[in-house]
Amino acid sequence: ENNKADWYVWKDGKGKNGKQKPNNWKAMIGGSGWHWHEDRKQFYWSSFLPFQPDLNYHNPEVKQAMLNVAKHWLQKGVDGFRLDIFNAIYEDESMKNNPFSFKIVPSESNPNGFFQKAKYNINHEKSFQFATELRQVIDSFQNPERYLIGEVFGDNKTLKKFCNYKGKAGLNTVFLFKTLTEKLKAKPYRKMVAELEKDFSEPFMPVYVYSNHDRKRSISRLNGSIEKAKLLAMFQFTVRGIPYTYYGEETGMTQSYIPLKKGLDPLAQRFKWMPQFLVNMSGESINRDECRTPMQWTAETNAGFTTATPWLPVNKNYTETNVKASSANENSLLNFYKKALKTRNNITAFQKGILEIDTENCNKRIFAYYRSTDNEKYLVVLNMSKKQTSINSIVGRTILSTHNETSIKKMRPYEGRIIKISE
Repeated sequence: ENNKADWYVWKDGKGKNGKQKPNNWKAMIGGSGWHWHEDRKQFYWSSFLPFQPDLNYHNPEVKQAMLNVAKHWLQKGVDGFRLDIFNAIYEDESMKNNPFSFKIVPSESNPNGFFQKAKYNINHEKSFQFATELRQVIDSFQNPERYLIGEVFGDNKTLKKFCNYKGKAGLNTVFLFKTLTEKLKAKPYRKMVAELEKDFSEPFMPVYVYSNHDRKRSISRLNGSIEKAKLLAMFQFTVRGIPYTYYGEETGMTQSYIPLKKGLDPLAQRFKWMPQFLVNMSGESINRDECRTPMQWTAETNAGFTTATPWLPVNKNYTETNVKASSANENSLLNFYKKALKTRNNITAFQKGILEIDTENCNKRIFAYYRSTDNEKYLVVLNMSKKQTSINSIVGRTILSTHNETSIKKMRPYEGRIIKISE
């Protein structure tokens, strides 16, 4: 009887006692997303964890309340919002069972999994519509312009609907997570960029990301290779797109090791029954605490993060891997990030220029592309292999290399170059 009783998603159960799940919907982390509430004698729906019941956006009061929350923070001057699992905002009111699927594990490009198609609880048409309504709110705030980025899952056609739905502008951008799993090889990268250039051509903009608060840290995926990390940074800051850097990525912060049973992350608590050796074999971390440890600033106590006891333990390598030590090392990953950022900020072609793949120099080892405006042209050459390789004769000069440049015709293993093309 509470006046906010229908602000959440409730449904009567099935069976004689009403305690059988209303339908077969699965939560995004597996298992049923329906949870029994004894006082109401009903089930409530949760797309993620049980203590995070979904709001009922079909209720106009709920939608308006959440738009007012957005306005509250915009009035305080925030630049915009990162919207977590935005594709689970709406569920279908019919509450029909999801169809069967042979797919076991959901992925970034396909939210189906756990043997069902997420037809009625993921990527609902009203979620696309809500993106346009939220865009109208942020566009009413100017000087400066505000910005929306969504964490959503699906194929590129579906993701694009969050940015533009039936001719109306929605989210400014969405995370494109393919870079999290793509092999560091020239041909797959060339194919990926070609696809995103086609699917997110102007006025849309791709988003390239290598780490976040849910996934294994980038440098650990690269087996600690600073060379490869520099190469990815050069790609990320020169390709047509918006680069996102997860804290510590710029200093090479590695994945910490925290056994599942010691995890404070609710997801770790949920799966703490799993044998640790299976977790270690998975390639990704079920305990998200491992990529959320405190920022490593110095070699001082708690990495200079706090004088108190931090919520999570500091990674044991903080005395070697920290901002202060990186700043003092001329060839560090951090100092390369600074050079790459400075290059991007000083050259309009890397901010607004068109992208054209250099088919002449591309091969199984080299991925190369031009960035240009009417007034300037640059070639980015990336050797995505462990072997030295040659590139064709290019008239220009190197303005930035991941290595100390020698011959413009020879690319060392995992070397990246930015070359200013002579007229």
